[in-house]
Formats: sequence, structure tokens, C-alpha cells
Amino acid sequence: MDTIFLSEVRVETKLGVPDWERMTAQTIVLDIEIDMPHSRACQSDAIEDTIDYGRVVARIRETLGVNSFRLVEAMAEHLCQLIIKEFGAPRVKIKISKPGILPGLKALGVIIERNAP
Repeated sequence: MDTIFLSEVRVETKLGVPDWERMTAQTIVLDIEIDMPHSRACQSDAIEDTIDYGRVVARIRETLGVNSFRLVEAMAEHLCQLIIKEFGAPRVKIKISKPGILPGLKALGVIIERNAP
């Protein structure tokens, strides 16, 4: 299985349980693994035979710009399902980190992995 990875993707979004936390955008950090449905791009060297990671990042930024989430878990699920459905990935693993959200804590977040049905 071939996997594309996107490391430390920084995105501005509104996220948090208390209403005040969702009033202004905050930076989150994403680490994403996207399995490829096939390995044709290895032979063809054509963008049409792979998942275009530039489009994936643009789509993530777009959806997180218009959607607000209370829980990191719900955001991670939303992003996994978006990548599976819109880009045809058989498996997606996402780590979402909220850096510096609590005093004395470097980051908090979740890691989830989903497979296409």
C-alpha cells in the first residue's frame, strides 16, 4: 500500500467547547496519512494517477474555514470522511493538535484512523 503523508499542516479554524473559544480562529496542526487506492502514479508520473495533496490541503482549509467544531474528535472524523469520499482514499489517519491551549501543555489532540466502506 502506498501512502501520502502531510506533516504539520497549519490551519486556522474555530474549535472548542466553550463559546468564547470559538469566537476567534486558532491555529491547529494536522498530520495526515492518506493511503492510495492504487500505485499507478509510480509508473506514470502523472498527477491524474494520484491523490493531489495540494487539492487535499486546499479543501481542508476551505471546510475548516466555514465549519466550527466543539470537539477535536468531531473535526477529525469530518476530515477523514471528506478525504475518503471526495478523494477516493481507502484509508485516512489524522492527528489533530491544538498547541499551547493550556498552560504548561505543549499540545493536546486526537489521532483517528478510518477506512472507506
